[in-house]
Amino acid sequence: MEKVGIVGYYQVKLHSDANYGRYEMIFEAVRGAIDMAGLKKKDISTVVSCTNDYYDGRTISNCFTVEVGGGYMADESKVEMDGAHAVLYGLMRILSGNHKLAVVWGGSMTSCFPYHSTRLFETDPTWERPLAYVNDITSAGFQMRSYMEKYGVSAEEIASVAVKNRKNAAKNPLALAEVQNSNIDVKEVLASDIYADPVTELMVAQPCDGVAAILLAPERQALKITDKPVWITGVGYSQEAYYLGDRNLYESKSMEWAGKTAFESAGIKDPKSEIDVAELFEAYAHEELILSEALGLAEKGKGASLNSEINGDISINPSGGATSGNPPCATGLIRVIEAARQLRGEANGYQVNNAKKAIAKTVSTFGKLAATV
Repeated sequence: MEKVGIVGYYQVKLHSDANYGRYEMIFEAVRGAIDMAGLKKKDISTVVSCTNDYYDGRTISNCFTVEVGGGYMADESKVEMDGAHAVLYGLMRILSGNHKLAVVWGGSMTSCFPYHSTRLFETDPTWERPLAYVNDITSAGFQMRSYMEKYGVSAEEIASVAVKNRKNAAKNPLALAEVQNSNIDVKEVLASDIYADPVTELMVAQPCDGVAAILLAPERQALKITDKPVWITGVGYSQEAYYLGDRNLYESKSMEWAGKTAFESAGIKDPKSEIDVAELFEAYAHEELILSEALGLAEKGKGASLNSEINGDISINPSGGATSGNPPCATGLIRVIEAARQLRGEANGYQVNNAKKAIAKTVSTFGKLAATV
């Protein structure tokens, strides 16, 4: 694959209820990414945004974000679900040879809509949606229970993932303030309110307000813009069956396939020994274990025994991952930004030593869709 580099990025500070508007947040993120690269609005040739009509409360919602998102008088398009999918779209636009600089941004404000209720519309319209008993929370309960029973993993081991990520989030200045806790322990996680047994409140990545943006450029252009481009050497995308009952919830085949594709295109033979940093979208603590196993970073059922601390065997979510804040349509994109930040040596306070190769991934629609960068 021809080299395409990340040459700029920006993430706004995450808030549970931001004190300024969504359009201002979008402008701040896009302007910040452009400024980081030392470029101007006129240098942008294509823009890919990620929003969701359900979350925005209107159809064709990107018609109101074109100007603040850098798309005025430029090629512009939108994807839904997550900003990491928008990265793949922006990458393809650069690889087409028709564009020299792509802006990719995503974000939303969960303070303005009932997030978990809205996600009910992602479920099967015949059997699940009318009964309203399956949503992202209850399906996470099914998944965690399935994983625990399949591999004999304890709730304490899964709670330790939430502890790690909340402690890491305390080192991340852009993380949601409510989740930054350097003194949290397993007992506190398990004692928090039950969301969907066995998932507890502190195992959940809290939805919030936030926007993030990156700039992509082909190799020749990237080297003109910065002396520290982060090269995208491999990507993968996959999806499983729509209906939950058609999948084994204790594993993620879509992530396994997406990861395999990305590793093959990047020339990575042994992810466990070659990957230094993994930024994974774990909407729930147990998902970090399932996804790390799907990517080959740990053996099946052994994710909890992996030393995934900052500067551990493989650093997983040194930024705090989605636990540090989960702004829909931006969370996966933030994982890409955090991976790039590590490779540029700019993750102040949570930098992984000598990070050379990183992977970022997102999962959408209750684990159905997976994208890997």
